Amino acid sequence: MGSHTGRLTTHVLDTAHGKPGRGIAVHLYRPHAEGRTLICSRLTNADGRCDQPLLEADMMESGTYELDFDIGSYFAALGTDLPEPAFLNIVTLRFAIADANAHYHVPLVCTPWSYSTYRGS
Repeated sequence: MGSHTGRLTTHVLDTAHGKPGRGIAVHLYRPHAEGRTLICSRLTNADGRCDQPLLEADMMESGTYELDFDIGSYFAALGTDLPEPAFLNIVTLRFAIADANAHYHVPLVCTPWSYSTYRGS
């Protein structure tokens, strides 16, 4: 079996303020019957992206993954008027990788009240 060439990246866009989500904690997990295993943790940069891929090369395997985005702490740090507890705190996206040689880009577009995602490029 040869080396995989795929990678997994993410990007956070804060549509409430019209800017990238900077300083958001992102955690990548692999779920399984007993719970889930943490693969890596990153912080988003000034562009709302992580400086390194979440997965790449032989770390890239087909299967199901979960990305946790700590948007509650992000919006609180901006001074956003939020109820206690906040409507959204940790946003978890569960998705699957079918091709370990492909680029999977999983962005989060969010406000304190909503979020969406898509498979980007």
